[in-house]
Amino acid sequence: MKNGTPTVLAIESSCDETAVAILVGFDDLRVSLVASQAEIHARYGGVVPEVASRNHLADLPRILREAFAKTNLSASCIDAYAATAGPGLAPALLVGLSHAKGLAIGSRRPFFAVNHMEGHLLSPFFGEPQIPRHLGLIVSGGHTLLVSVNGLSSYQIVGQTCDDAAGEAFDKVAKLLGLPYPGGAIVDELAEHGDPTAFRFPRSMLHSNDANFSFSGLKTSVRYLLEKQPIETERARADLCASFREAVVDVLVTKSLRCLETLGLRTLGVSGGVASNRALKRRFSTLAKPAGLDIRFAPDGMRMDNAAMIAFVAAHRFAASREQGSSGDPIDTDIFPRLDWPTSPPSPA
Repeated sequence: MKNGTPTVLAIESSCDETAVAILVGFDDLRVSLVASQAEIHARYGGVVPEVASRNHLADLPRILREAFAKTNLSASCIDAYAATAGPGLAPALLVGLSHAKGLAIGSRRPFFAVNHMEGHLLSPFFGEPQIPRHLGLIVSGGHTLLVSVNGLSSYQIVGQTCDDAAGEAFDKVAKLLGLPYPGGAIVDELAEHGDPTAFRFPRSMLHSNDANFSFSGLKTSVRYLLEKQPIETERARADLCASFREAVVDVLVTKSLRCLETLGLRTLGVSGGVASNRALKRRFSTLAKPAGLDIRFAPDGMRMDNAAMIAFVAAHRFAASREQGSSGDPIDTDIFPRLDWPTSPPSPA
């Protein structure tokens, strides 16, 4: 540890990206590498867990060597090791967690098992030594969550999807349109050239008395439309994508702002792959200043699955453990494929 600043190496392997990052302190990201398996899983139209884990096994040693080479660091320079323990695909999680444990044992360094969703949740505040009280909106292919954050390791889910995640709905609509997997980003690109008022799609649970979401009905509405009215021109496809995107954004923004008001919060952190959606960023940016809100988006490169966000969480937990006189997580910490944070309805601060 140089000048009291820890160096953390983190591994992320919860789904189909193999990632390694080395972070010094809270803001000095020395390297962040991601090996994507998107092209491999595109052949199957979705992620195959066994295929993902086999590719993690093949890619991870190579990426670790590359990370050390790019930073001119050796294992003796690392003060703590971390890996995603869940949620995610069990076989894939085991690969990354086992590697991190082995490195920690071999070098006699602390080990941290990090919640993948916590990585997304805190990523909008990357580089900051303190995590402020805020509401987190996590929107990805697997999750859509509203989380009340009181500080590091103090989280409460106040809203979540009852069916499809927002990113999942984007990918499924892309598949209905015959677009390649993963198609969410392609839908967003096509929507930039379409009319968001061309088709009227439902805004499920927009006026429900809770902070939960539902996107399955919206996806089904698109499917029924395509069965009755085939989309035969590029213009019509762009209009459909724009109209679908507008419906998703309406729900995400409206329910997030309503939840902020209910909880008495003024800061919103937006993370996950869908945080790159251009319409979502524009809508939040337009509303932020007039409403006196501080809206933070995860930085570029940290919205999709990555190890930098895992390293950031581990760096905070490492600092907290030193203050508490502890030394990381037990080396026999197991994976948790399912999300296990506490849930509650939103309540005023």
